[in-house]
Formats: sequence, C-alpha cells, structure tokens
Amino acid sequence: MKKLVRFAALSALLAVAQATAQNVVNIGYSGPLSGAAAFYGKDVQSGLEMAVNEINKAGGITVKGQKYRLNLVSLDDRYLPNETATNVRRLLQQNNTPVIFVPHAGGILTVQAFNTRNPEFLLMAYSSDPSVVSANNALTVTLPPTFDQYLAPFAKTMMKQYGKRLGLLATTSAYGRAWADAMSAEWRKQGGTVVGNYGVDYNTTTDYNPTVTRALADKPDVMLIGGPSQPTALVVKAAREQGYKGGFMVMDQAKFEQMTAIASTTQLNGSIGVLPVGDYRTAGAQRFIKEYAKVFDNKVATAEPALNYLGLYMVARAMEIAGTTTDASAIRAAMPQAARTLKASQQLFGPASINERGQLNSQLQIALFRSGRIMPLNANR
Repeated sequence: MKKLVRFAALSALLAVAQATAQNVVNIGYSGPLSGAAAFYGKDVQSGLEMAVNEINKAGGITVKGQKYRLNLVSLDDRYLPNETATNVRRLLQQNNTPVIFVPHAGGILTVQAFNTRNPEFLLMAYSSDPSVVSANNALTVTLPPTFDQYLAPFAKTMMKQYGKRLGLLATTSAYGRAWADAMSAEWRKQGGTVVGNYGVDYNTTTDYNPTVTRALADKPDVMLIGGPSQPTALVVKAAREQGYKGGFMVMDQAKFEQMTAIASTTQLNGSIGVLPVGDYRTAGAQRFIKEYAKVFDNKVATAEPALNYLGLYMVARAMEIAGTTTDASAIRAAMPQAARTLKASQQLFGPASINERGQLNSQLQIALFRSGRIMPLNANR
C-alpha cells in the first residue's frame, strides 16, 4: 500500500514537472550578433532578454488559468536578409515560435513575404523604413516611428544653418538606401542640391577615410550619414579630421549616446538626430535606464533595447488578453488593448498605443548637438 502511495505521489510530481516543462513559450529573435552591426543587434537582444527575465521573475504570464514562462531563442543573421529568412524558418520548425523579432528592414521585408502563410507568426519589426508599414502586413507590428517623419525637420534645420549642398554617405543596406532616396527628394523639395552619393556598407567597411575624402571633394555643406552607431561615429571622426566644418544629418539607427564613445562632442557639434532615451523624462524611461544599467554593467540604454523591451511586454500582455500563446492572428488582434493596458512602469515613452496599421505610436523627438550638448528640438516647427 505504501509503495502505491509513494508511486502515486511520484507520478503526481512527474506530471507537475512535465506540465511545468511544457508551459514554455519560445520567442524568436533573428538579428546581427556578429560583424560591424553586432553592437546594434546585441542592443536589441539585451532589451528582449531584460523583459523576458523580468516577466519570468514575476511569475510568467497566465493564459486561460495556465502559467507560462518565456524563453528567448536568438539566432545570428549577420544583417543579411537571406539569413534572416533561414533563421526564421528554423525558429518555426525547431522552436515553434509564435512571435519573432527582427531588427532590420532587409530581413523584415523578406520575412513579410511568408509570415501570413502557414505556419503564421507575428513579426515584431524594429525598423523605421516606411515600406515596412506600407506593406500592410496583417501580422506585423512596427515598433519605431517611420523615418519619413524626420525628413522635413532635418532638412529645414540643417539647410538653414549650413547651406544647400548635400552629400549622401549612408549605409547601403535596404534601410540606408531608402533613407538616402527619401532625403534626396526632400532636400531638393526644399530647394537644395544633392552633390553626390558616396554610400558604403557600414557592416563591412572598416576604414572610412577614402570614402570621406571623395565626398568632401564635392564640397557638401551637409552630409547624410547613418547606420549602426559605432561606424557612423567613425564617419564623423574621419570627416572632422579631414577638415570638414559642415553639418551632419544622422539617420535614426545611429544614437548620439553611443557615438560619443568614438567621436568627441566637439566633432559631433552640428549634428541633428534622434533624442537619446536618457532625455525622456517619463518615469518609465528613467526606471528602465537605471535597471538596464544595473543588469548590463552600466551599459547605456538606447531606443534599441528600450523599444524592444516594450514590444515584448506588449506581446506577453496580448497573449494573456487573447487567451492563447500559439494563435498569431489572435495575439496580433489583442496588441492594441495590450499596449493601452501596460503598467505605468512599462510605458517608457508615455501612453502606448498601436494604430490600425500595426505601428506603435510614440512622440517624435529630435535633437541637435550644439556646443558639446544635446539640445531637444520641436520636430513640428
């Protein structure tokens, strides 16, 4: 009899252990974890990891009365769209990921070609390329503002301060080409001249001096630069060391708070870009910055970890609202309510909402580097 009781107790424990082991939701991530864009890809990954760890520490998520913990599965795609597609298929086949985060336009646009087919999955897109939103993909949520919102204020501010001759020295990724094309059109619309396109691959280039030399030969007043923060800062440094006195329009992928580790504040003077996360005064943003520094050895928090952290919290809440961890369409349908009902501590940039096109609405804020300081600007002026 005692043996039967012990056997029954052991069986019950095994059943609980098996149920616990099964109650895991895998969240996929495909991004650049090696190469020149690795800092960028790892910043995104760190925000996702921080959210996963916080959610699990608080007990996970509850879906139809069942507890689930989250597990982040990350794969390196080296910023190459074809490898993103390979990684995504692997995540679906091997890890059954209902949600996958991708942080670059080339990979996102490639994956949008098949994420609404069986097996469906929710694509959490971290790219400001407007084509991601205009694809009208029913299973995509876009986290950052689209960069077309920056074009007019960037051009107006820099043309007024430095002159009408623009040189293009952006990265040659899909995102970089889209930025360069859009800014060229806006610059001409405001009466300026584009003197040349000297774009290079920021993911593979290590010496920017020859390219900068070619660009400066055409005497631009302003240069459009951008890609990951670290190589973008190298472009600034090379240009200033070669005597360039004009302005820089810094594409939104590059962040001032990271660029200052490579280019001096003096070299960055005359640059317009996006406002650092640390300059947002919301309680949620300030809490995130402090916690992020604790978790990642005083690392500076940028929009990459912040917005993806926010995105993962929205996914977790949407699963609870939808009552499913597997139905991508139901999770996507619950995302607007999930955004609205996040806790105040998770609202990093003010009240979050998702519009009818699947884009997270956030306040547009830009900044100008002047006299060694970052000065917020009103983008709507």
